[in-house]
Parts: sequence; C-alpha cells; structure tokens
Amino acid sequence: MTRTIPIVPAGANSASLSGDTNVRLTALPPLALYVHIPWCVKKCPYCDFNSHEAKGDIPEDAYVDALTRDIELALPQIWGRKIYTIFFGGGTPSLLSPAALDTLLANLRARLPLEHCSEITLEANPGTFEAAKFESFRKSGINRLSIGIQSFNAKHLQALGRIHNDDEAHRAVEIAHRYFDNFNLDLMYALPGQTMQEAADDIDAVIAAAPTHVSAYQLTLEPNTLFHRYPPQLPGDDTAEAMQTDLEGRLQAAGYGHYETSAFAQEGRQSRHNVNYWQFGDYLGIGAGAASKISFPDRIVRSLRHKQPKAYMEGIQTGSHVLEETPVLLRDLPFEFMMNALRLTDGFPLRLFSERTGLPFSAIQQTLDEAEIKGLIERDHETVKPTVRGRRFLNDLLQIFLP
Repeated sequence: MTRTIPIVPAGANSASLSGDTNVRLTALPPLALYVHIPWCVKKCPYCDFNSHEAKGDIPEDAYVDALTRDIELALPQIWGRKIYTIFFGGGTPSLLSPAALDTLLANLRARLPLEHCSEITLEANPGTFEAAKFESFRKSGINRLSIGIQSFNAKHLQALGRIHNDDEAHRAVEIAHRYFDNFNLDLMYALPGQTMQEAADDIDAVIAAAPTHVSAYQLTLEPNTLFHRYPPQLPGDDTAEAMQTDLEGRLQAAGYGHYETSAFAQEGRQSRHNVNYWQFGDYLGIGAGAASKISFPDRIVRSLRHKQPKAYMEGIQTGSHVLEETPVLLRDLPFEFMMNALRLTDGFPLRLFSERTGLPFSAIQQTLDEAEIKGLIERDHETVKPTVRGRRFLNDLLQIFLP
C-alpha cells in the first residue's frame, strides 16, 4: 500500500508542499567519507556494483591524484566539518599498492579534519592477500578490514566466480588476525546448489574464524549482471528462509549481536561507518560512481560522480566529474530516512527523525500508526523499532512510507 503524505516543515504552511526542498536543520549530522576504488581482478557474475575488470596495471597514481582533487573541489560543501569514518570500497581497494594507499591517506589527512581514532576500513578480496602488503596497510592507518569471503566452500566459490579458493580464504583470515584486531567477513547464502548443511558449515567456519563483525547476505539476481541473464539454480524461498533463520541463530549463539538486517557484531564492534548511513548521517563519496548525501541548514543534497573511471578522471580536470546533483524533496524525506533507520534492530529514537530531516514528528504520525496496526513496528514515546515481523517483511514496511 502507498500513500501521499503532505509533509510540511515546522512553521510552514501547506502552500509550501511536496515539491519543496527547503528544510530547517538545527544541527548537521555526523559526516563520513567513502572512497571508491573501481577496479577488480575479475567481475563476479552476481555483482551489480560499479566495478571494472583491470586490464593490466591500474592507473593508480593518476587515480590518487584525481581523488585528491575531488576532495579539494568538495571542500566548500563540507568546510569545517570533521570526518568520523573513512571507508575504501570497490571494486577491490586491496589492489592498490601500499605506496598508493599511503599517499592517498596522507593527502586526505592534509585536507580534512579527522576525528581522533577514526574508523578507517578497507575492503579486501582474499585473492589479493599478501602479508607484507597488509602489514603496510595497517601502518598507513587502516584499522579495520572488510573481507569478501562469501563462502569457505571451494565448490561454491567457483560457482560464484570468485578468484580465491577455500585455502586462500583461510589464509586471508590468518593474515587479518596477525595485523588487525577489527575485521568483518562477508558471507553469502542461498548459493547455487547449496544445501542446508553446506550453509550451516559456512556459518560455523565463519564463527571459527572469529571476526569481530559478520555481514551475511542472501544471493539475489540483480539486473545487469551475468547471473540475471543466465540464472543459476538457487535454493527455493522456503530453504533460503530456513538458511537465514539458522544463520541468525548460530551467530547470535556465538555472541554476535544482530544489530542490522544483514549485520552481526561482537559487543562494541558495530560498523561505525555503516551505522552512520542507517541513522541518516551525511557522507561524502569520492571516486568513480561514488554517491554523496550532504546536509546544509536549509537543504539536503544527493550527488553522483561519473561511473566510468576514464570519464571521472577526465571530468576532474574540468570540474565536471559530478554527473548529477539533486536536492531531496520534502515529500521523499520520510521514506529516505525510514529506508535506512528501520534496518536497525533497535530502530531509532524519535528525536532523530526531526534532527536528521528537519521535519516535525507529525509528518510520519499517520504512517507510524498504520505500520503499528499491521504489527510491523513497535514504539513508545521515545523509540520506534521494527518487530520481528517487520524485519522479515522489511519491503512491506518501507512501502508504507512511500510518498
């Protein structure tokens, strides 16, 4: 079910209505930095991210220069604001040489005020793990890894088109433990031909690897991927749901709190960068195809850089690297906020909605009532959070907030 909600900022009248973009923020939210490294060794058949197979050596020096210039061009939008987290995503950021990453981090520190002990995460593919390389990454300032294991089963890794095997997956974990005390493992389930026992074995292998954080995703067939054009045989919906239930139970029994739809963490080890997304914080995205959401006292603006690395680097030279920049409409803010905040198991404090959107609570009163009647949320005078049913049927819950 969808509805149109007349959203009016505090003190405004209905004449300002749906097409308006003017908000009134009394304080700006925390700001994170996302850095996109677009190259990978091989494009995975399920991947719909902005990633491009490296044909020979990647132009890392030119790309580091472009990223540095990107930051300089963005400074007027974020002047004086502190960066709380940095996330190097991709593609495969661990393809960068230690020297290139060290230069990039030094350039970022010279231009941006970083919070003391900022969380700085690097995504890494097990097929790119070398002990000396990751020791250098740690010395440069990377203090958290996110490792794309996906499975510890050789057969399933091959079916997913991964460049690593099960031995390399275990080797990556060993190196991560050697140099990092905080790292995430990505795990996928409902894989081609996967049985319940094989899914359980993968979960147990993840638990035995003892990461501080686990991200677990059901394999889905996304448009513009090889798997979408040539679909593999996947487990049925009932089996996939049983795998998810078993995964959640095993991880929680092992001490991993289920704090977000697909995220589990040891106590105090939640991803600070991702929590900022889910709490509708701000983020500056630099690099090919990177997205940004930046708040100003009177508006919230989303932007997107050119996706092709060549077009992005050429655009940097003329300041035309931003493909589009759009203020968020008032009517879209409730959905955009809820799309993020309702992924959190503990939900959000009601005050956060007004703080991050500039809208009064009355803008969502009716829709919250409807969601509560349907058993999809529970709330008191301070907090709103999804019920177990709401987490299971998250799309149905979010649809209620569509304008």
